[in-house]
Amino acid sequence: MKSRLTFTRPILVALVLGACALTAACATPPDEITIDVSDKIRADGPIIAKVHATGFQVYICKADAVSGQLAWTLKAPDATFEGANGLKGKHYAGPTWESTVDGSKVVGKKLAEEVHADAIPWLLLAAADHTGNGLLSTVTYIQRINTTGGKAPPIGNAQAGDELPVAYTADYIFRGPGTTTQPAKP
Repeated sequence: MKSRLTFTRPILVALVLGACALTAACATPPDEITIDVSDKIRADGPIIAKVHATGFQVYICKADAVSGQLAWTLKAPDATFEGANGLKGKHYAGPTWESTVDGSKVVGKKLAEEVHADAIPWLLLAAADHTGNGLLSTVTYIQRINTTGGKAPPIGNAQAGDELPVAYTADYIFRGPGTTTQPAKP
């Protein structure tokens, strides 16, 4: 079960400014601070950028290795994103996020997921590889939240090798050096 504590903007600004007075690491207050409470791992630390992605989760129909029955298997995302700090780019296999502004890339490795009935899971990923020297080159963790759609439908009349793009949206939070992960508090 997931619960969320969200602060109103005036209270948030007061909390952030108070925290900034105690540490020199805070440059500007973020747009929002949300503390997610669940049984999954969470990330806390500096936010490099927040972006909104729109596109497709592309599935391929394959036979299950154990049962031999056909099932949809995720092939790759195919999406574009844009958001804070002028960051724009594309999201594809890897999973990879590539900035079309400065050419930097980050590849993620899934650490945890939180399943949602009506949409693809929320994810926490660690940066596994970087390319370039731009904004995404300093990302240490990626969070996928606020997902809509993207889940594969029942297999129906699909044949092995068929591909199916399923529309989705998500917000991605790119976190930087100094970010820590820990089990979420119950």
